[in-house]
Amino acid sequence: MNHPENVTLDLASLQNTIAGLRRALSVAAELESNPGVTGDLQETVRSGVIQNFEIAYEVAWKMMKRWIENNVSAEAVDGVSRRELFRWAAQSHLIGDVDRWMRFHGARNQSTHIYQEAIAVGVYETAAEFLPEAEALLQALEGKR
Repeated sequence: MNHPENVTLDLASLQNTIAGLRRALSVAAELESNPGVTGDLQETVRSGVIQNFEIAYEVAWKMMKRWIENNVSAEAVDGVSRRELFRWAAQSHLIGDVDRWMRFHGARNQSTHIYQEAIAVGVYETAAEFLPEAEALLQALEGKR
């Protein structure tokens, strides 16, 4: 395996998508504490949280892949499964829990293929779990600059 020279990634897109998810979750939490909020408004905000989660998740795994390609080996992640990519990320100390990231992957897939209320609620809850993991990934990537 070749080990290329460390390459610095532009993390702005990851920073921005994490910030968007954080804002969406904050608005959703505010609405939940307001008894006068309609179900339609809550559902619309929940949809916004889910959309922000989808985008942040996509940017996060692509950043992992790019970092591994640039700093470990392009061959290591070329055509591998998501689980294998997450294993490489864990070995590189970018993430801590492969299974948790696989749950995020599953939630992301559910949210884009099927819309049912129960699934939306589950993905919404997963988005809240994802935020600190995405922030930890960003911190790890920043620390490897």
